[in-house]
This record gives sequence, structure tokens and C-alpha cells, in this order.
Amino acid sequence: MRQARGFTLIELLVVLVIIGTMVSMAVLSIGSSSGSRELRNEAERLAALIGVLADEAVLDGQEYGLRVTPESYQVLIYDSLSGTWSEADSQKEHRAPASLRLTLELDGEALKLPEPEVQDDQPGLASNREEKKEPLVPQLLILSSGELSPFRLRLEERRAGGNAYALASDGYQLPSVDMDDRP
Repeated sequence: MRQARGFTLIELLVVLVIIGTMVSMAVLSIGSSSGSRELRNEAERLAALIGVLADEAVLDGQEYGLRVTPESYQVLIYDSLSGTWSEADSQKEHRAPASLRLTLELDGEALKLPEPEVQDDQPGLASNREEKKEPLVPQLLILSSGELSPFRLRLEERRAGGNAYALASDGYQLPSVDMDDRP
């Protein structure tokens, strides 16, 4: 008859150390991808916004535009009576998280996006923007005919070697969110 043999205490401790190491590596890898998750969520949010605006444009017979800066995007609405663009009441300017940057290409050419404006915090002095009151102009058009400006919008992490997602449309289809490997 064979004698039953169990595990030694050393063998059990080695297995526990291996399991502990694997769990800690899994926790660390999940924690480092929070920036990637934030990036993907922001890309999906922007794609959904464009989809909603495209639907509203067709249903309401209204022209919409999207003004993009490296740090934010803003929905604009076209007033056909005055022939000007204004900020949409329902959609205020959305600032992307500080770790992300946006770049926009129309018809294959990268646009130089406007830099964020410096705020003057001195009371009693009128800022240059109030004096000039530059008109708002969108780079991306969302038309009541159902068409969009053909575009490629890239959302990327600011850190070196960071991930990036791209939204693209040929002008007829709504944009889809895809991982972007281009530098």
C-alpha cells in the first residue's frame, strides 16, 4: 500500500508568493490603463455627440458646427437670419482632460488649431476679446442634409508614447472610434 504524501509548508508558501506576485502585477497593469480608458471614453463621447448633432440637424433643419482647439471642443449653431455662428445654448464648451490633446484634419490636411485664450483677471479692464469680439467659426460642419465635413479627429495622450484614438468620417457616414497607431 502507498503512503499518502501532502504538501510541505515550503511548497505552500512558494505557491502563495507566486499568486501574490501575479495579483499585484494585474492590479498595477489595470491601474496604468486608466489614462487609456479616459482617452477611449472621451473619444466615444465625442463620436456620440457628433451622431446626436447629425440627427438633430436633419430633424430640426438646423446647421451645426464643431469648433475644435487642442484642449476643447464647442458646439456652434448657425443663425440663417444673421448669417453668423453662435454658441449652442444646450451645449457649452467641453474641455478635454488635461492629459489629452486633440488634432483635426480636414480633407487630409492638418489644421492649425486655435490656441486657448489667456484670461485677464484684472478687474476694471476690458479684455481684448471683448473689444474685438471675433466671430466664432467652426472647422467641422454638420449639415441639415445629413452630410458632415470629411474629417479625421485624433485624440491622444500628451505623454511620450501615449495612446491615441481617431474619429473619421467621409462626409456621409457618422464617425467611428478606432485605435490610431500613426505618430
